[in-house]
Amino acid sequence: MKHKNVFKSGAIASEFIGESIAKHQSKTNIGAHNIFLGQVRADIINGKTIAAIEYTAYEDMANAKFHEIREAAFNKFDLTCMHIYHSLGMVKAGEICLFVFVSSPHRKVVFEALEFLVERIKSNVPVFGKEYFEDKTHQWKVNK
Repeated sequence: MKHKNVFKSGAIASEFIGESIAKHQSKTNIGAHNIFLGQVRADIINGKTIAAIEYTAYEDMANAKFHEIREAAFNKFDLTCMHIYHSLGMVKAGEICLFVFVSSPHRKVVFEALEFLVERIKSNVPVFGKEYFEDKTHQWKVNK
């Protein structure tokens, strides 16, 4: 079964995020929106600063897992809409690599749903990051 592709090449642009949110402004059955933006941090690891992360994934498997998580959230919460996008390829420190947006008739639901979604994405989706440091060395990212 073919699932919606949630991947964007490179960083997720603020224009894309704004356009995705704006599509829902005229809907009168929505009372609340919530958005999570995952951003690449310039962490310092062993004295070296991260300059970028290169994201890779088993795309078919990852898209299927995103679909499962999405369906579980729609079944658990009273959501009107949801957008999930993750970067593939190189994303520089300071740029957005994960965009999750939910809407519901009720404010409390969007907070609970967003926490549910981000936790499951981070722990269950086969997306891998290779951290590139300013000195051009790299290592595989360890999720915490």
